Amino acid sequence: MLKRLKYVLIVSLIILEDSFGQDPTFSQFYANSLYLAPSFAGATEEYRFALNYRNQWPAVPGVFHTYSISFDKALVNFNSGIGVLATYDVAGSGDLSTTNIGLLYSYDFNINEDWHVRPGINFKFRYLGLNIYKLVFASQMTGSGTVPSVYPPPFDNVADVDFATSALVYNDRIWAGFTLDHLLNPKQSFYGEDSNLPIKLNVFGGLQLLRNTRLKQKLDEVMSIAINFQKQGKYYQSDLGLYYYRHPLIFGLWYRGIPFVTSQAGDALIALIGVKTDKLHIGYSYDFTISNLISATAGSHEISLVYEFNSFSLGQEKRKIRAIPCPEF
Repeated sequence: MLKRLKYVLIVSLIILEDSFGQDPTFSQFYANSLYLAPSFAGATEEYRFALNYRNQWPAVPGVFHTYSISFDKALVNFNSGIGVLATYDVAGSGDLSTTNIGLLYSYDFNINEDWHVRPGINFKFRYLGLNIYKLVFASQMTGSGTVPSVYPPPFDNVADVDFATSALVYNDRIWAGFTLDHLLNPKQSFYGEDSNLPIKLNVFGGLQLLRNTRLKQKLDEVMSIAINFQKQGKYYQSDLGLYYYRHPLIFGLWYRGIPFVTSQAGDALIALIGVKTDKLHIGYSYDFTISNLISATAGSHEISLVYEFNSFSLGQEKRKIRAIPCPEF
């Protein structure tokens, strides 16, 4: 009993520390493009609705569950896009939760006939919650196996505002961009200590190695390579992978880690399978852990659903937009 209690406490403390130090990460980051960068707001034919769910390390008590929902719209007449993004992340045995609700805007500049630049911004409200009575403290551990009650000092849930900005440059085959998040350094302490969330940097990009069309309009076969690098505080992570799309299926294989920087082989290998139609995209990915935690986590599961639609009536001409060539997963 004592060993089990110590294990629960250690895992809870680790999860709490990691949650405060890092934002949740999605393996299918292009399926949650507004979370990756506000520059993607409105980068669709007209309307887009997305749902994302991630279950990380299900074999560990008190795992991470992350939910995301977004909606965005293209304002073609203004070369702009608007959107709303809500995320909810819960972690640890104490149900440490983080809720973000943001309003996004982006604008598309034509540099020349081939290249575009798309800056974006995200103003958001941030809320932290914790069920402290679910945590097990050292004073509650006894040799007899009993768990006496604990009366933690009162605390208030934390509410604050935050801001993110991004920029994306692209042509028909190449894209690259960056995001700076938590520029307002929102509070993250329940007891009023001077503790703020560090700024997060994302650098991402890629290119289409192969593309074939059907009926000279729709892409029927595409192979892309892409990378996503993240740094927040002292933590950093890179994802490098390959997508292959053959209508209507898409497959992906990713490596997460930074070779030769750490003693581990990496963090994970990520496999993706999805279905992409003109309006609906559904994807499932699994993270195979390859780090020192390989025998303890049972990997990570992720599901995405993206629905794109328009209000054009039958026979009405569609307004042309410049599509960003990055994958949808």
